[in-house]
Amino acid sequence: MSGKAPIIAVVDDEDDVRHSLQRLLRAAGFEVLVYGSGTEFLRHVTDSAPDCVVLDMHMPRLTGLDVQAALRERALVLPVVILTGNETDEMRTAAFAAGVDDYLAKPVDDDVLIGAIVAAMHHHGRPRGPGTSEPDTRRGTP
Repeated sequence: MSGKAPIIAVVDDEDDVRHSLQRLLRAAGFEVLVYGSGTEFLRHVTDSAPDCVVLDMHMPRLTGLDVQAALRERALVLPVVILTGNETDEMRTAAFAAGVDDYLAKPVDDDVLIGAIVAAMHHHGRPRGPGTSEPDTRRGTP
């Protein structure tokens, strides 16, 4: 595989969360694209070609599950990690039934999130670590 960093799309309606995740994932060696809504992300998903999507569950207009459904309707099979501030067993069950790769509660541990992204990409046969074809969950790697 090439040395190009995997592209992670972060979709969250909260500016502070979106920018915090962007800083974290860039420090871990990923290329990061941020979107303030599911609608914005869906407008750009084909051109941006992310290797994994980190989706907030509760956003105005389109929820994380709505975005996941739209990806499936478009036959875009992407690794998806859902983040939520309001975790319930029903939502967790619905998320996994919709085909997401992981479902994590906010606030999420940095290493847990990075591990979930790497595992989701690995499961889909995408780049498994920043700049390498081997798994690499070390924070701060170039």
